[in-house]
Order: sequence, then C-alpha cells, then structure tokens
Amino acid sequence: MPYISTKGQQMPASPIRKLVPYADGAKKKGTKVYHLNIGQPDLETPKQFWDKLAHLDMKVLEYCPSNGFASYREKFSEYYNRLDIKVDPSNFIITNGGSEALLFTMMSCINEGEEVIIPEPMYANYISFATTSHITVKPISCSIENGFALPPIADFEKLITDKTKAILICNPNNPTGYLYSRDELEVLRGLALKYDLYLFVDEVYREFVYGDEKHFSALNLEGLDNNVVVIDSISKRFSACGARIGALVTRNQDILAAAMKFAQARLSPPSLGQIAGESLFDLGQDYYDGVKKEYQSRRDLMVSLLNNIPGVKCPTPGGAFYAVAQLPVDDADAFCQWMLESFSHNGATVMMAPASGFYSTKGSGRNEVRLAYVLNGNDLTAAMECLAQGIKEYQQKSANVINLKTQTV
Repeated sequence: MPYISTKGQQMPASPIRKLVPYADGAKKKGTKVYHLNIGQPDLETPKQFWDKLAHLDMKVLEYCPSNGFASYREKFSEYYNRLDIKVDPSNFIITNGGSEALLFTMMSCINEGEEVIIPEPMYANYISFATTSHITVKPISCSIENGFALPPIADFEKLITDKTKAILICNPNNPTGYLYSRDELEVLRGLALKYDLYLFVDEVYREFVYGDEKHFSALNLEGLDNNVVVIDSISKRFSACGARIGALVTRNQDILAAAMKFAQARLSPPSLGQIAGESLFDLGQDYYDGVKKEYQSRRDLMVSLLNNIPGVKCPTPGGAFYAVAQLPVDDADAFCQWMLESFSHNGATVMMAPASGFYSTKGSGRNEVRLAYVLNGNDLTAAMECLAQGIKEYQQKSANVINLKTQTV
C-alpha cells in the first residue's frame, strides 16, 4: 500500500472541526447542538449581495485575473482609504479567503526551515499553513491572567534567531478576542525594524471592536511599508464566509510580485463572490454600527454567564467574536467530546473548540476552550445553561471514577 506523506501525517487536525462526527451523532439522536465552536455568524448576509447575484447578466462564468477583478480591488481600496489607510488597488491581491492570503504571504516571504513568531493561543490554521510551508512556528505564550495581552518585548527577543523572519498576530485576536493597542503595535514595529523582520497582521475582524477602543491598522505604522502585510477578508465583516473572498494587502511590490506567481498557479479567486461583494463596500456606517452593537451585546451576555459558572474564568474580549475560557476540567478535549457524545440538557448540548489546538506548545491550553458568540441572545443563554449543567455532571462523573479507583486500590 502506498504510504501517506510525512507532511500529511504532520498536518494537525482542526480543533474547530475535528469533533464534527460527534456533533453529527448527537443530532442523529435528536439532540439540539448549540454551535459555539466555529466563527460562522448567524447574521444575514446583506441583501445587496443577493440582489447583485439575482440581477447578474452573465452568459459565461469565466476566470477572473489572478489578482482579482480591477473593479473589486478598487472598491476594497476605497474602503481602506475611508479608514485613513492609504493604499491603492495595486496593493491588493484577491484570494480564496483570508486563509489563502496568509498561505501566499508565508510562502512568498519565508524559506523552508525559517521561523515565524506567533503569540499563543493562536488561530489554529496558522499552524497548518506553517506546516504546509515547512516553516517553524516559534510560539510566545500569552496568559489568561492578564487577558492574553502582548508579552514583554524581552520575551520576543529571547526567541529571535538568525532564522527568524516574521512576527504574526491577529488583531483583534482569534481565538482570544484580545485587541492589540497602538502602543503594542509600536513595540512590534520596533522589533521589525531592529531585526529586519516582516510583520504579518490578520485584520479580518477590524470592525469588531467594543467600548471606546479603536482599531489601529499595521499599515499605518510609520517606516514599515516594506515589512507589513495585512490579511483581510469579507467573510466576517459582511457575514459572507462562503463567498471565500480574502485579500493580501501590502505596499511591498516584491512581495506582491512573488505572491502573484502563487496566485497565477491557482488561476483565479472566486468570480461570483467578488462581483456580489463589490456592493457590500457601499454599506454605510449604520450597518457597521448595528453589527457591532449586536456582537457587543452577545459578548457581554456570554462572558457574564460564563463567569457565573463555578470554576470558570473568562476575560472580557476587546474585539472579534471569540472568547477563551478556562474550565474546571482536567482535559477540555475529552470534556468537549463527552458533551457531544454522552450529555444533553433539556434535549440540547454545546459544541466548543478545545483550546489545546490553538497552542503550538504541547500540553498548553488543556483546560481551556474557545467559544464563538455567533448565536442570538436566547440561544447563547440556553447554551450557557447547558454548559453549566454539563460541567457539574462531568465533575460528578470524574469524582465517582476517582472514588471507584480508590476503593479498588
């Protein structure tokens, strides 16, 4: 029998999707599953998107240019400039979601065997993309005790070697929801200049910033035009995940030229997503304000309910629509599987993403989970009630097992 490649064996399973078979099994038994495992918004994709598709007069669905339609890049550029981020259409390569943009960035900027520093917990697919590119992830640990803030500059410098080529962050962060401040970005700017590093910043959650805080784009860091690459997408901003339209954004023409060769190799990004997506950039501030208000309400509700569960700790996220919570269990992977396989409360259960898959350091995040507050308030309330009861029953089960072992001994 032919063997499976080493790369295929090393590729990590997604902590977001690996428990899907157990969720499917629960549904077959008639159990309602509250999906807090994945960042799939339940808000409707704006009507303008569907109207554009419905009235599309097209006879042949052709390839588009490898870097995306010029008209779409123009719209994306206009959106950036309204945010006082000075770019033009030539600074964009349109991709199959933000995922491909990051993969192109890694392959264009970092050689096999070289290193990228990423604060952990990190978006799990960063590890997958690095594995695909034969790049070494050097994790720098953030702590739930201070809400997953950026570690001190000295901790970064301990990790930098002659193989270090980039620092990668997600701002606001997936999975923690932490919002990096301008001051923290300035710290990273200093490191990039001092050690001649790239700074990759995933800004797909740019609009999801709560309270009085403001998002500061890495593209506005002075003197870093050749160092910064921003990853973007319409997936979360416009609740259009299935359109699979992302973007690589940089002022570095050498990166764009290299990434363009990868873009040409896969031919083109999705045409229909761009055609319909153009209309979304004409949405006014009322749209963004409404979406942000809804998610802030969900955040406040879920975090409050989580912290009311005995033994649970959850910092309040500053952005995105995720939170990482510490649970009073020894093994969150086993607990999340048990919740789907063996538990229900009022005919329902909760699907979460075990946080261990968001760490590159083995053994980290064992008692943490990522939750996405992408459900309406009523469903979130019911889900948190389920979770509280699940934790209670799981602890009782674990205590009974320990007592049984003690009696046997």
